[in-house]
Amino acid sequence: MPIPASIQQFIDRQADAAPTSYGDLRAVVFNGTLKRSPEPSQTDGLLAISRGLLERLGVQVDVVRIVDHVIPPGVWPDMTTQGYDRDDFPRIYRELVEPADIILIAGPIWLGDQSSQTRTVIERLYAYSGEVNAAGQWSYYGKVGGVVTTGNEDGGKHVSAQVLYALQHIGLTIPPQSDAYWNGEAGPGDSYSDPGSGGPENAWTTRNTVFMTWNILHYARMLKDAGGVPTYGNSTHDWDLSHPDHPNPEYR
Repeated sequence: MPIPASIQQFIDRQADAAPTSYGDLRAVVFNGTLKRSPEPSQTDGLLAISRGLLERLGVQVDVVRIVDHVIPPGVWPDMTTQGYDRDDFPRIYRELVEPADIILIAGPIWLGDQSSQTRTVIERLYAYSGEVNAAGQWSYYGKVGGVVTTGNEDGGKHVSAQVLYALQHIGLTIPPQSDAYWNGEAGPGDSYSDPGSGGPENAWTTRNTVFMTWNILHYARMLKDAGGVPTYGNSTHDWDLSHPDHPNPEYR
């Protein structure tokens, strides 16, 4: 969705004065809307601010609208091993998540909570959290997470709390103020991008979305330059917590 001209001009000014380069970074954005493409997503409207800034700075941004793919629920890396005929998530993980420096979870609020699509992709990300890097750290160490939420009911902070807890639990780094949301009036009111909603003109939401984007950029830059999270004291190579009598891996 197009960004209002005033916001685009602000993004351009900030990008032109950026303190360093970010062109070697990659981001994957999961949009948990319940609308299949090409139907417009309200979440895309708010995401456009963050995505616009990232792309203006040269970050490669890959957007996955979850509902457009066959992603079965579950906490196994490949759900075809559990009887499903098809599972698109292993390919998405290897091609987009594994090389990403930033993982951004976005979606709408339904009944005061995150959508079923958002929760499904968090569970599937969780399925890969048992993999380790060469240093023995969990697979998401060195990646940065954030969350964007839209809705016309309350629940923005609740969703942020759930998503950010899940991301840090599986190993992502969560910067300060790494969430942004917009809530319209309670009841059958306007959504973010509806004409007259006030969403794109809401300076508080726009400011927080810009802050969130810069914070995940700063932390992604720092971690990339440092070679990831320091490995001392957090390597699985130093521990043997296997339980032969219990087949579920520890991380589940």
